[in-house]
Amino acid sequence: MGKNVHVVKSKDGDGWSVKTENSQKSYRDVDTQREAIEIGKTVAKNNGSELLIHGTDGKIREKNSYGNDNHPPKG
Repeated sequence: MGKNVHVVKSKDGDGWSVKTENSQKSYRDVDTQREAIEIGKTVAKNNGSELLIHGTDGKIREKNSYGNDNHPPKG
């Protein structure tokens, strides 16, 4: 499983960043959260990892798994 991908508010506060876990640098910086989420989905799918979307307050508001899920939903 690859490194998790995070969509976070950029450091300058003007846009959004796509970052891989434990990385100091952004993978990509964009103007909107929607654009960052789309990029993050692609990276997470390619890595077989999880996408964690943070709100403007920095808290995780949504998680999407694109890897082998050890606990898939039942039903």
